[in-house]
Amino acid sequence: MTLMVEIVSIGKELLMGKISNENARLIAKRATTLGLSVNRIVTVTDDIDEISNAVREVIQRNPRFIITTGGLGSTFDDKTLEGIAKGTGRKLEFSDQALKKIEEKFRKRIKERKLGFSDQYIERVKQTLAEHAHGKFSPYVLKLTTIPKGSHIFLNPAIMEGGLGVLMELEGTTLIALPGVPQEVKAILEELVVPLFRQAAGNLTFFEATLEVEGMWEATLAPLIDQVMLENPNVYIKSLFHPVGGSERFPHIELHLSTTNEDSNLAENWVKKALIQISKLIREKGGKINPPKQNLDEY
Repeated sequence: MTLMVEIVSIGKELLMGKISNENARLIAKRATTLGLSVNRIVTVTDDIDEISNAVREVIQRNPRFIITTGGLGSTFDDKTLEGIAKGTGRKLEFSDQALKKIEEKFRKRIKERKLGFSDQYIERVKQTLAEHAHGKFSPYVLKLTTIPKGSHIFLNPAIMEGGLGVLMELEGTTLIALPGVPQEVKAILEELVVPLFRQAAGNLTFFEATLEVEGMWEATLAPLIDQVMLENPNVYIKSLFHPVGGSERFPHIELHLSTTNEDSNLAENWVKKALIQISKLIREKGGKINPPKQNLDEY
C-alpha cells in the first residue's frame, strides 16, 4: 500500500529566491519516515488562479494528503484560502468555529501576561473581544475566520502569535493548509499533522541505510545500482554525488537504500540484502565503502 502526499508551497518570495523552501523539506522528511510517499512538491506565486489550478491538478491524482504552506495571514497577498476554495469548488464563508478558536487564543493571551505582552496590547485584546460581543469584527479577524465551506481551522496552543492552519476533507484526500513561517509549520506539523500521518500509515515502516562510497566514478557505479534495484524491486537506491575537491582524485558518493513495508523485519531484510549485494559489486570494481548507517538520526 502506497500513501501519496503532495506539497504545494505558496509564496512569491520562494520563486524569487529570497528564501529557501525549508517547509517542504521538513514536511517531506517527516512524511517519508512515517511510511508515506511524497510524489510532488510544487511552488506557485501568491495568485488565486495559480493556487486554484495547482490544487485542482493535485486533487485529480487523488493523493492521501495535500499539504499547502504559506498565504494564511491577513495581508493583501495572502490568497491561499481563496485559491483552495476556487480549486475545490467550495464557497468561502464566515466560520463560527474559527471565530471561537481565535477568541480562545485571545483569552489565553490575557491570562498569560508573563509571556511578555504589554499592558497596552492586553487592553487592545480585551477591547477586541468586547467588540466581538457586539458583532463588530476587524478586517484582520474577518479574513482569518472566512474559510472554505466544510473546512475548519486549528490553532497550536503553544504558539501565541500565528500558528493557524486549515483542514478540509475531500473524497479520500485530506487537504491541510499550513502557514509559511517555518517555526510555526514545525510546531503545527508535530502537534497536529504527524498524528494524522501516523493514523493513515498504520503499521507502515520506513527503513533506510546509507553507504559512503569512495574510489569510484558515478558512471562506474550507475550500472551496479541498476542491477541491484532490478534484483531487489522493493528497494530504492538514490546516489548523491559530491564533486572532487582539493587533492582528491575521485568524488565522494553517498548511496541511500530505502523501502517501506507493514512488516518492519521484512523491510529491514530487504534493505540488508540489497546492501550486501551493492557492497560486493562495489568492492569487485575497486571501490571502497565506509560502514553503513541505518535509519539516520537526522530523520
